Amino acid sequence: MNSEAIDHYLSDRSRRGTALQGSHSGSAGGAPCGDLVRVSVLAQAGRLERVSFDAEGCAATAAATAATAELAEGASVLEAARIDPEQIASELGGLAPSHSHAAELAADALHRALSSLAASGAPLADRRPDRVLVALSGGVDSAVAAVRERRRGAEVAAVTLKLWADPATDGERSCCSPEAVLRARRLAHSLGMPHLTLDLRNQFREGVVSPFIEGYADGRTPNPCVLCNGEVRIDAMIALADRLGAEALVTGHYARIADDGEGPLLAGPADPAKDQTYMLAGLRPASLARLRFPLAELTKPEVREIATAAGLEVAGRAESQDLCFLAGQGKREFLRRHGGLTERRGELVERSGRRLGTHRGHQNFTVGQRRGLGVAGSAPMYVLEKDAASNRVVVGPREQLRTSRVRIRGARFHREPSRVNSVRLRSHAPVRPCTVELDSAAGSGEGTVLLAEPVDGVAPGQLACLMADDLVVGHGTIA
Repeated sequence: MNSEAIDHYLSDRSRRGTALQGSHSGSAGGAPCGDLVRVSVLAQAGRLERVSFDAEGCAATAAATAATAELAEGASVLEAARIDPEQIASELGGLAPSHSHAAELAADALHRALSSLAASGAPLADRRPDRVLVALSGGVDSAVAAVRERRRGAEVAAVTLKLWADPATDGERSCCSPEAVLRARRLAHSLGMPHLTLDLRNQFREGVVSPFIEGYADGRTPNPCVLCNGEVRIDAMIALADRLGAEALVTGHYARIADDGEGPLLAGPADPAKDQTYMLAGLRPASLARLRFPLAELTKPEVREIATAAGLEVAGRAESQDLCFLAGQGKREFLRRHGGLTERRGELVERSGRRLGTHRGHQNFTVGQRRGLGVAGSAPMYVLEKDAASNRVVVGPREQLRTSRVRIRGARFHREPSRVNSVRLRSHAPVRPCTVELDSAAGSGEGTVLLAEPVDGVAPGQLACLMADDLVVGHGTIA
């Protein structure tokens, strides 16, 4: 640590003080020595015209925060978004390991202030035709997407969404937790990319988590990822890309965008085992027109090879199989804590009404479920349906699950419904031949998917992804 640099920043009072009106602030604290810092930025036309700060704690923390304010003031938003703890420490002549938290706190406070600015709706940069915004989760797929964009010559900025913060969630396994934000920011900075965080926690709770809880309370099995992509996260990031002057939003999804002559549509990727078109089916064609999927022609092993060759620390990172807000905790406990869906004894019956036993709550079951029923018979039993009002779960043999008619509601079509010739009824279920008959009431969005062959275990609340050959042309919710 350079004592002259420390003294300079401790004695410089020009930026220390309360935040100016109209500025965006970020605070960080909780280090072992009890430090607390605040950085505020006042932006105009994509440049930080004024940066103020305040700090409580050790001298290293106060100096690091002052150095951060000096580095950021006068910088463009994208330049400030590159500032990391290493750069701050360098301004101080280096920091001993025992004081490294000072630079980390100051950097975190700055980036929280930039996050507030990013969510404000204000223009952040002039338009550049070669600039893209990459949705960086901190996992290997999005990292390789960013690397591929940079290699083709694009100017790359990164964004990570903060969607959920819950002490019961394993933040290391979630793609949108505070821990994931820090991991993605480190990754972006290691690649020399500016990084912004977009805080959508309120929108996510209202638009995704609340419908998830309500769905289970009503006896359905909702698909929150479809809703999140289609209604919350993708369009919010496209709007941020516009404010950053970027031509496109880039993600690490395994999907393609194809134009059938009438505009962009989703299509399957080269690796069918990683096909994510089902989870993206809620996207509108206008959103697809702003998206880019660099992994469309790659397999997962190829993606890991690229990551390894590029020296990315996430090259071997395991994929989480949990919903982001369920990571590290079970669905049953989550529904109890956040939705008040506690254990409530109910009847387990056959379709005839014959009582087979009891259960601890209909919300713990899904249509088509076999394990965990607590009943035995000459043949395996499956959940056939649920009645939320009576808390009754109906079970029976597999053949009673089969149906060739699937009711849908809230259907949206990007092309004429008559073009639909196949459907996917679960995320990784096979595509099945079908036709669609809409109800006579114009614009009702309700109808029936007529399957060429019966299927088992169609769960109300899941998405019916409607396709014309390999193109996604619409979707509806299984009723």
